Amino acid sequence: MSTPRLEVGQTAPAFTLPDADGNPTSLDELIADNGKVLVYVYPAAMTPGCTTETVDFENALQQLRDAGLGVVGVSPDKPEKLARFRDKHGITFPLLSDPDKTMLTEWGAFGEKKNYGKVVMGVIRSTFVVEADGTLSMARYNVRAKGHVAMIAKLLGVELPEPESAEG
Repeated sequence: MSTPRLEVGQTAPAFTLPDADGNPTSLDELIADNGKVLVYVYPAAMTPGCTTETVDFENALQQLRDAGLGVVGVSPDKPEKLARFRDKHGITFPLLSDPDKTMLTEWGAFGEKKNYGKVVMGVIRSTFVVEADGTLSMARYNVRAKGHVAMIAKLLGVELPEPESAEG
């Protein structure tokens, strides 16, 4: 059974999820605060790929905000783990918790996926852009963590600063 996917032009399913501090945060609030919202889904805080992706979003946050986009990350992690993740990596945008995977399932970001050639149930790394009217202008599934933010920025026409070279 394949997981139903959201498509561009559809209305994004509403959600209210706890943030890293346990405060309920709704999609409607995020839209009201930001206009457009980039929602990205990642499997687990504190893992290498998810850390790379989240830090890349943090590093691009000002450029994304300048382009009129708020950013929010969603994972099945509990708020306490998200708070440790946020604090360890200096993340300043909301990280939301969906431990029962209701929102992830409604958004097509939880279900069957291939992992090392086997079909398993899990979180499908995904990115969405929700317009101010609540419709989707982007729905990308099975994205890679590394280089993901640069690819999304390019698709959205957002210029990112050159990455700092790692000297050493």
